[in-house]
Amino acid sequence: MQRLGSGFDDMMPQTFSSMLDRFFNDSVNSRERLNRFSPQVDTCETEKGYELEMALPGLKKEDIHLDFQQGLLTISGERHFKNEQQDKRYHLIESQYGSFSRSFQFPDTVNADNIEAAFENGILHVRVPKDEQKTAKRRIEIREGAAQPIQLERDNVSAENKGNSSGGTKKKQSATTNGTGTH
Repeated sequence: MQRLGSGFDDMMPQTFSSMLDRFFNDSVNSRERLNRFSPQVDTCETEKGYELEMALPGLKKEDIHLDFQQGLLTISGERHFKNEQQDKRYHLIESQYGSFSRSFQFPDTVNADNIEAAFENGILHVRVPKDEQKTAKRRIEIREGAAQPIQLERDNVSAENKGNSSGGTKKKQSATTNGTGTH
């Protein structure tokens, strides 16, 4: 059986050595946090599209860039640390600073021309609508008859048919006919 601490015991160093280790580790971690910023994102899908909310405290809309290319939405920017006050000496900095870039892959059913973004109270709201024509359900008619290869009409006339005087197309003979035209 193990005695559970109050939680406060876990935070207090047991020896001077562990206190120094904790001080230097926290200092190193704080410096690393100044150089990396990975904003938190909430994403969801609705019937009409996709929605993203990204927490970007301390940024202005001019600090944020959105790009969409080949189904990939990239949100990037930079949050600067402003240490303008000379009379303060920071002991711990838990806020994240630095440049960031987050990318999100979308299916080809989105309408890239109608993507909207708004920035309000430190939250970036992005709406990526679905293309109704690409997401609409279509019923495909099934025809009756023997399974035959479906021939698609071509816009281009082949070189062998160009010289034909009957409008540029030749009638194909059936594979079952002989040279006399009888079956």
